Amino acid sequence: MSVSREVDPRFDAEVPVAIIGAGAAGLVAALACRGAGVEPLVIERDAVPRGSTSLSAGLIPAAGTRFQSAHGIEDDAGAFAADIQRKAHGQADAGLVRMVAQAAGPTLEWLAGTHGLDFSVVHDFDYPGHGRRRMHGLPSRSGAELVDCLRAAAEAAEIPLLTEARATTLVLDQHGALRGLVVRRPDGGSERIGAGAVVLACCGYAGNKALVRRYIPDLADAVYFGHPGNEGEAVGWAEALGLEMRDMTGHQGHGSVAHPQGILVSWAVIMEGGFQVNLEGARFWNEASGYSEAGVAVLRQPGGVAWDIFDERIAGVARQFADYREAEAQGAVQAADSVEELALITKLPLAATVAQVDALKAAGATDGFGRNWAGVAQLAPPYRAVRVTGALFHSQGGLAVDDQARVRLAAGGIVPNLFAAGGAACGVSGPEASGYLSGNGLLSAVTLGRIAGEAAAALVRQE
Repeated sequence: MSVSREVDPRFDAEVPVAIIGAGAAGLVAALACRGAGVEPLVIERDAVPRGSTSLSAGLIPAAGTRFQSAHGIEDDAGAFAADIQRKAHGQADAGLVRMVAQAAGPTLEWLAGTHGLDFSVVHDFDYPGHGRRRMHGLPSRSGAELVDCLRAAAEAAEIPLLTEARATTLVLDQHGALRGLVVRRPDGGSERIGAGAVVLACCGYAGNKALVRRYIPDLADAVYFGHPGNEGEAVGWAEALGLEMRDMTGHQGHGSVAHPQGILVSWAVIMEGGFQVNLEGARFWNEASGYSEAGVAVLRQPGGVAWDIFDERIAGVARQFADYREAEAQGAVQAADSVEELALITKLPLAATVAQVDALKAAGATDGFGRNWAGVAQLAPPYRAVRVTGALFHSQGGLAVDDQARVRLAAGGIVPNLFAAGGAACGVSGPEASGYLSGNGLLSAVTLGRIAGEAAAALVRQE
């Protein structure tokens, strides 16, 4: 990614706001900008908008929504912010945490009420780190449905979408002011587009091996379970422009990707009473800590694999997720009527470990890894097991932004007409994988997307 400094920049076309990226962050930014009375142009490298959103479960945490109220769930932004910061070990930017926690509920209500997205809350199991049930998703519980619905809303709003166009260069004038960008086409052609404001919604850097090795060396050789567009464009522009970057080592991993099928297996199989064992049939960590840190925990086991052990009751909960249903369809989920049969199928010595977990649950005890089993239901036949590995999903560090999602300069101050959201912006997970609270990625995407879109529209209208 490059920066071109020109005395008198000229462009092939001019738009008020250019949004780079058509994942959840970019599409939400576009809808917000359009709602504020300004028509943006969305620039997308792929033929069809997908982004990291399409590979996720499509779940967005939010507090104080009518969807929670329908299930008698009492929640508020203060409790949500406290949960985010607790999971991040107090290391996330406090102002940003408060901002996204307060914005999440109203953003989902707006997407549902104005643009018809059919959200509901996941009310039948808890996600690690959340003190309330606040994960919201569309009926299929898939990110593919979420991005498709956002794209349909953008089309209904008649928002221009330029596909198969990769933004490669930011153009500045002789005074250092951002004036536009250059996009390249697959055939090698290019277009120069002037813009009053630019929103970077172009994903993170987890698909860039060199940047992963620099910032997340423990996962440098892990399975990458993200979109290929995560190449770190925002990092390149930040280095060229002297932009502030924060928490670059932060990321979302996952320790429950079916292997070798490469299908995400919902962490519900663990949180509802399942557990993980290595190839020796032994548990090796506190699985209730969270699925992000599970990535490294699993990869450190022999062969870099583990098995999720659960039962049919838990499988019934997991089937609300399209990914889990696909894992079953692909034969990744093994079934057995007894522990002995499950041991034969998986070729694992399971009897002692299953007995230990049964005893911990019966006693309501906390085990040596720190997992509390009080109130957790016993497993019962028929049993289920899935062979899994650890993976890297996306980075959480990125450009530091202010309360209008404007990008900060490392030397102080802001770039007044450059905004960031989603993977391009620093999230609220802090610098460690264990700081990732379920849904943090889409939380930053939709909240900062809306804030950036509205702020960019206000800027160009003022000018």
